[in-house]
Amino acid sequence: MTESQGTAGPSSGTDPFTGRPLRDDPEDVLGRLGGSWTWMLGSALATLVPGILLLVWPDATLQVVAVLFGLYLLVTGAFRFVAVFGQERGERVPGLLISVLFVLAGVLCMRNPLQTIAALSVIVGVVWLVSGLLTAYTAVAAKDLPHRGVLFAAALLGIVAGIVVLALPSESAVALTRLLGLWLVLLGLMEIAVAFAWRSAVRRITA
Repeated sequence: MTESQGTAGPSSGTDPFTGRPLRDDPEDVLGRLGGSWTWMLGSALATLVPGILLLVWPDATLQVVAVLFGLYLLVTGAFRFVAVFGQERGERVPGLLISVLFVLAGVLCMRNPLQTIAALSVIVGVVWLVSGLLTAYTAVAAKDLPHRGVLFAAALLGIVAGIVVLALPSESAVALTRLLGLWLVLLGLMEIAVAFAWRSAVRRITA
């Protein structure tokens, strides 16, 4: 990250992974927030909570499922957008693509909650499949990323979830609700594991 000259804000410490001074400009503030394990945990909870709601409410109508899933996609997209700034500039493209994909899919779900089961299944399957592939690419390309194996496992789970939803289109709202709820809970638990793995990596480096 290039440092501005002359009017740069005061240093706010040192990045534990790059060793560079942190400043109070908006990009660095977003970077510290997006790179914190608590932010990752918040993103994981944004995935886990809708999954639990769908599992305990299997008789929800298709409109409710679409709205719940649309909110999940929008909130998760916002979390992932901020998390992008916690990465090196050269590694941000996959994260930006994922966040844009989540937001666009969330808008589609919220804009037309009366859509068919098949349409909702396609939206969900494509989002999980593409985001899983991009996350897997990040895990492979970022050689110095701590706990790459955990992140890669989360990516594989997303890929499998996308393939399952696309290959097994549900014939009823109840079946779709249970399927989406199950995968959201599994993805949320995996993301929680990623967050705690990141916390342990930060603590080990800063110790």
